[in-house]
Amino acid sequence: MSRRSVSASLPTFPWDTIAAARGKAESHPDGIVDLSVGTPVDPTPRVVTDALSAAGDAHGYPQVWGTSALRAGILDHMKRVWGAPASLDETSVLPVIGTKELVASLPSQLGVGSGSTVVIPACAYPTYRVGAQLAGAKIVAVNEPDEVDVTPDLIWINSPANPSGRILNLDEMKAWVDVARSTGAVLASDECYGEFVWEGESVSVLDERVNGGDVTGLLACLSMSKRSNMAGYRAGFVVGDPELTSELLTVRKHCGLMISTPVIAAMQAALQDRCHVREQANRYRLRRSVLKPALEKAGFRIDHSEGSLYLWATHGEDCRATLDRLATLGILCSPGDFYVDGGSDHVRIGLTATDERINAAARRLTA
Repeated sequence: MSRRSVSASLPTFPWDTIAAARGKAESHPDGIVDLSVGTPVDPTPRVVTDALSAAGDAHGYPQVWGTSALRAGILDHMKRVWGAPASLDETSVLPVIGTKELVASLPSQLGVGSGSTVVIPACAYPTYRVGAQLAGAKIVAVNEPDEVDVTPDLIWINSPANPSGRILNLDEMKAWVDVARSTGAVLASDECYGEFVWEGESVSVLDERVNGGDVTGLLACLSMSKRSNMAGYRAGFVVGDPELTSELLTVRKHCGLMISTPVIAAMQAALQDRCHVREQANRYRLRRSVLKPALEKAGFRIDHSEGSLYLWATHGEDCRATLDRLATLGILCSPGDFYVDGGSDHVRIGLTATDERINAAARRLTA
């Protein structure tokens, strides 16, 4: 019996390709400064860990749809913070096991497959492409909405963007909604970095100024990982068109894709408290204020980077040469060719390191 190898159709896992650079950075006398992965390094807030512990007696199965209290908390968050229409109810809400899982599985769960087309950003988190590949769909990568010259089934946008930190303004978000509605596509907006904005304003696709109060065909995908230092909890949610969230709920029930009861309680507590989010944003703002001028002094140009947890930097050379340049200083980054189809002269440099390591990187860059 023959079988199709799914893994054979996927690209090499990007971070596996920088093992040599990691080894070089680790050999630095003062140790590695790992700025290659956007994983939080600061403590999970006490309000979250307390809620997790209190819900530890979880002997029964959780519901894929979460609890009514969590759904209410998500709705309140989207209306109060992100301007979602007051008419949204809990049928528009679905908790998910972290947004990477959602990004990778959304095309398949929406019935996108062979013969379908998925539009993704030309410079983007690799999992948008992987999710389309797993579904067997055609992939079209574009920079702007006016470049869409196909009839897609699903469109991904990301603001603030990974890796570039670019923020789509109100008019740009409206333009993407117009493209999706004119073509009949589902528009999925990855907004997991929305709490971290350094210049301008981050706008949700669910903001009434964007959609006119009509969320038909729209999904906003948000994560607890970055805003609340809960990456290890695997917790996120999707909100939008109730027909789409109901379809996803049915599929996910059959697959058993459910968040554990303690994590549900932790999510609910985190969404009720905004003090820890402001504190975390301030930590990243201060780290950015140290690292950005150090890179510029070392001859780098920073493009976009108005939001998210990254600096999108170029030294005017192939990204792999820059990767090696920084590894010599004991600094590990992500090469830009992780995020684009083909070569790149940019690297992604994370702000997700301790203050001590960020300061060490700045000293090395400016020595």
